[in-house]
Amino acid sequence: MPAPWQISVKYALDRAIAVPLFVLLLPVFALIALAIRLDDRGPALFRQRRVGEGGATFDILKFRTMIVDADRHLDAAGMPTRPRVTRVGKWLRRTSLDELPQLINILRGEMSCIGPRPLLPDNEKALDAKFADRHLMRPGVTGLAQVNGRNNLPWSRRIAYDLEYVRSYSLLLDLKILIKTFGVVLAMRNVSDDRDKTAVDDL
Repeated sequence: MPAPWQISVKYALDRAIAVPLFVLLLPVFALIALAIRLDDRGPALFRQRRVGEGGATFDILKFRTMIVDADRHLDAAGMPTRPRVTRVGKWLRRTSLDELPQLINILRGEMSCIGPRPLLPDNEKALDAKFADRHLMRPGVTGLAQVNGRNNLPWSRRIAYDLEYVRSYSLLLDLKILIKTFGVVLAMRNVSDDRDKTAVDDL
């Protein structure tokens, strides 16, 4: 399990990174928000309830990439019945810029730069108690699963990577994941436009 001193250093580094990044990127935030509004007139930010450290829930923040009320266009099996990602949304997903508002989650102490990816409460209910160790650390904007397959991984493999991350945590591991994240983002690989439950949902 993670050593307490490493966790303290990790969360201090999160704030030290997030504060200047947030200030520096404010003009980018404004331009992206404007592009989203001009594209389909809906809100720029998307909020969704997720499960975080200690099993507590919080609202994760993203730039909105789907049409308003996108979940109304899912069938009984949870599959899309029409294209739901907007034109700007496709670009934001490809470049991972839709994740930028999670800097606010980091500043609030709800997330870390790197960690297990936070699940929806309904997905969390599908997990066995043996996966509870995922909640020993704050969820991350990126993580071991994101640099080892991203959206193309089945959920069972993503959960396994989350557990591996928590149980073998070190500051050096964070550094390795951070370096790999830059490569994954620049390559724009393994990004899906919309969900495909038949391909990845094996919970």
